[in-house]
Amino acid sequence: MLGRRQIREKVVESVYSYHQNPIKFDILEKNMFSEIEKIYHLYIYQLNFLVALKHLAEKQIEIGKNKYLKTDDNVNPNQKFINNQVLNKLEENVERLSFTSKHQELKWELHDDLLVKTFQRMTAGKRYQDFMKEEGYSFEEDQKFIGKLFLRYVAENEDFHDHLEEKEMSWADDFHISNSMIQKTIGFFKEDEPSHTLIKMIKDEDDREFARRLLKQTLNHWDESEKKLQERLENWDLERVSLLDKIILITAISELDYFPLTPARVVINEYIEISKVFSTDRSNIFINGILDKYTKDLNRN
Repeated sequence: MLGRRQIREKVVESVYSYHQNPIKFDILEKNMFSEIEKIYHLYIYQLNFLVALKHLAEKQIEIGKNKYLKTDDNVNPNQKFINNQVLNKLEENVERLSFTSKHQELKWELHDDLLVKTFQRMTAGKRYQDFMKEEGYSFEEDQKFIGKLFLRYVAENEDFHDHLEEKEMSWADDFHISNSMIQKTIGFFKEDEPSHTLIKMIKDEDDREFARRLLKQTLNHWDESEKKLQERLENWDLERVSLLDKIILITAISELDYFPLTPARVVINEYIEISKVFSTDRSNIFINGILDKYTKDLNRN
């Protein structure tokens, strides 16, 4: 599921979108939840990529077995990768299969250029070759290998990122969120437990209401929050603050004002991390300073 930080990110994105193109709140809210749902599509698409690597390996083994002149490796192929227990759990996952069947665009063709190139890089790599040489099957080792494989050949793969940007613009922005979800999914698998479900986008109605309220309060109280921000800018003109930094700060001020049960330090830390995603390297220092001053002025704990 999305954590509260990721929900806050989507609120910040929605407020930014509103300032680029003002629309009615109900449409903006609908768009926000639609963007959240797109992350789930990306999540399934990336899981399908891992499964497709397994299918490509199986295809290569089958091709080897059907060769006219066979080597020992063709006759007795190393099946450690295709028997990886975590990959098998992903392949058999009912939710992944069901969602993909309804969204065929999330499937990978085995001749896809990115998939083939990634497979070739992976199989030529030392980590893969060392894994294939190890004897025996351990669920923990399988899990660790797939986690590292995902980081190296998907999460840190610039070609994969570029591919996402071409396929769905918002996916490139949400890549880091989906990557985190997949790492958690791999880590959640247990050897002796079936994996029927995957991570949900919104945990419950409380999270949905949090997103809705934060968006609404930020927009409804924009002018007064902007004034509060201006009062705490020392030797700095409001016009010189970038729009994104202003949106992050005003969203944070709105949360501090209208969500009293969340500790101030938690709110500050969350928006500092969000600024690292959206803004410049120096923005998080600036945002920390303003929010720290605001909470002290309010005596907000």
